[in-house]
Formats: sequence, C-alpha cells, structure tokens
Amino acid sequence: MENSSNTDARIHPFRIDVPQDELDDLRARLARTRWSSEIPGTGWSRGVPTDYLKALAAYWADGFDWREAEAELNEFPQFTTGIDGQDIHFLHVPSQNPAAVPLLLLHDWPCSFVQFTDVVTPLAEHFHVVVTSTPGTGFSGPLAGAGWNTGRIAGAFVELMARLGYDSYGVQGTGGGAWIAAEMGRRAPDRIIGVHVNGLVTFPSGDPAELEGLTASEQERLARLEDFQQDKMGFVAIQSTRPHTLAHGLHDSPVGQLAWIAEKFKEWTDPASELPEDAVGRDRLLTNISLYWFTGTAGSSANLYYESGHDPSAWSPKPRGTVPTGVAVALPTDIAIRRFAERDHHITHWTELDRGGNFLSMEQPEAFVEDVRAFFAAPGA
Repeated sequence: MENSSNTDARIHPFRIDVPQDELDDLRARLARTRWSSEIPGTGWSRGVPTDYLKALAAYWADGFDWREAEAELNEFPQFTTGIDGQDIHFLHVPSQNPAAVPLLLLHDWPCSFVQFTDVVTPLAEHFHVVVTSTPGTGFSGPLAGAGWNTGRIAGAFVELMARLGYDSYGVQGTGGGAWIAAEMGRRAPDRIIGVHVNGLVTFPSGDPAELEGLTASEQERLARLEDFQQDKMGFVAIQSTRPHTLAHGLHDSPVGQLAWIAEKFKEWTDPASELPEDAVGRDRLLTNISLYWFTGTAGSSANLYYESGHDPSAWSPKPRGTVPTGVAVALPTDIAIRRFAERDHHITHWTELDRGGNFLSMEQPEAFVEDVRAFFAAPGA
C-alpha cells in the first residue's frame, strides 16, 4: 500500500495490497485471544456477547477471504493526495454520461469508503462519483497532526473537489459525514448545488413551543434521541476525551476492534435485523473492520470526536444553511425531526423510509440510490 507524501499536492494512483505477513499476524492474534467471561442471560444489554463474538472472530480467521474483498475494492479507481499536511484517500469514478453531476460521498464512523461499495456503480450512471476516506480513517490515516475537526475536514474536501476540476457539485453524507457535508455547504455555497444526508442528527433548541404538535412518529424519534443520550453514548465519552488510551487496546487486539465496531452496527442498523451481519452482510461488515485493522486507524479515526468535544465552535450557533438540502430518514432507527432540521438547513426534500438504518447505503442500497437521484434530479434518472 503506497501512499503519497502528505505534503505532495499531486494526485497519485493507489492500490490496496496488504502484505501476507499482516494477514498471518491477524490470524495468529485471533487464535491467541483471551476471551472474557460475561454475566449469563444479559445478551447485548451490556455489550457484545462473548459467544457471538467468538463465532464472528472464527469466521474472520478461517472463513472470510480478505484477498477477495481486496480485489473487489481495487476494481474502483483509487487515489491519494496531500491536503493541508494530511494524506487523503479517495475513489474517483467518472460517469460515461456527458451530463453527469459530480457527487462527493462522505462516510460515517465507524465505517469507511466500504460503506458505499454497493452504490458507486449505479450512481456512476448519472454522477461523477468521488468517495473520500475521512482524515484519520483507513487509507487517509494515520493523522499527521492534531486539529482535524469538522471545519478543517470540510475545507480539505472542498479543496479536493477543486483539485479534481469540479467547480459545481453535490455532496452526500451519512451520520458524521452529514455534519461535514452541511459544513461544506456553509463554506462553499457557490460551488455546492445540493447536500443530501441520511442518519441526520437534529436536536431540540430547548424552546417548549418547538415540541408542540409533534406526530407520534416524531415523538418516538425524540424518545430515541433521549435514550441514546442516556444509555448509548459511552463510545462518545471515551473517544471525545481519551481516544489514544482506547487506541492501545484496539490497535493490539483484533477482537477488541471487532467488538468495538460490531456493536455500533448492531445498534445503528434496522432492528428488524437480529444481528449486524443480517443488515449489511457478514463479509461486508468484516471488510470494513479489516480495513480499520490493517491501517491501524482505530485511534486516529476516533480523534474527530476529541476535536469536536474540544472545539467551542463545534457546538456554537451557526447560520442556517442556504444550500438546498435533502434528507432521507430511516424510520426504524433515525432521530431526525423535520421542524428541527428546517431550523438549521434549507430543506427542499424529505423522504421517510420504512426500512433501513444509519448505514442506509449498505442496508438498502437501491432505496439510497433512488433517493439521491431524486434529490439531485440527475439527468436521465
């Protein structure tokens, strides 16, 4: 895996090629795992069950074929370039459609560009598709220095699109990628024709009047937000305060990394799927986790939470976005409420989907593509 120098503004072709000794080391570490005990009968309520994790780790060691996954990822043209002192990895798949619109896709944590594997080709029928790896994640890692907050990342991605020759383009972001997409819209409203998001997080302002007349579905989403804040924010507390302490464990133990990511896929995918792999596929789940493992970016990917937690501007009031914004809401999992979204964004498109979760492009790729195309009214769509 050859990377560009992070001071080199040229664009370099990139190809994934994990050395065989790293594959052998992964299998050896998995075989030497010291498994923890657990309280009987607690299921997923206190974290990832040991029996589930043992079975998934066994498949990772002896059933999952990284070389096959690697070859599939290498079918997409990949590149790296240095921006603001940091290596940035991205896919660039130009469309054969002469009227295609450039479209930048931004992944969520703890995902990667793997999140969009199933949608790049159908989107490329109508868009020039660019998929980035967030600084600190995967092949855009490790971080070359501190300070990579949402604003700095947004600025780097604006520069990337300019470097690719795109003066006008759309942006799609999932979860944390939605925050970056919205910030790009604020920074470059003259270049960005629209922002499409899913997994959008909206917060009430504290004004009681804002809560009057919420529908039953919206009340359920608000309750879901409250439950998240009270019971599911342990990872935020750790990653926003001591990400490097966490990194020592995840960087050394593949089962630790496996559990850390699998738990989020369990909690953030459609609850109609009993297990994470039921929602996104076991091989796809392990491809994403393997990417974190082989690049050693558990800690650096967590640093965005630290930057957000220590950046006063991250939570200060911001001007309402002016770029047209489309929102896809997965009703089984999402918390986005339209009136809160309209307070902060220029909402022109709102779709509520009966199926899916936060990782919509993996869980419901056809619905994802359809909604993105509908929002941008892609030529010939």
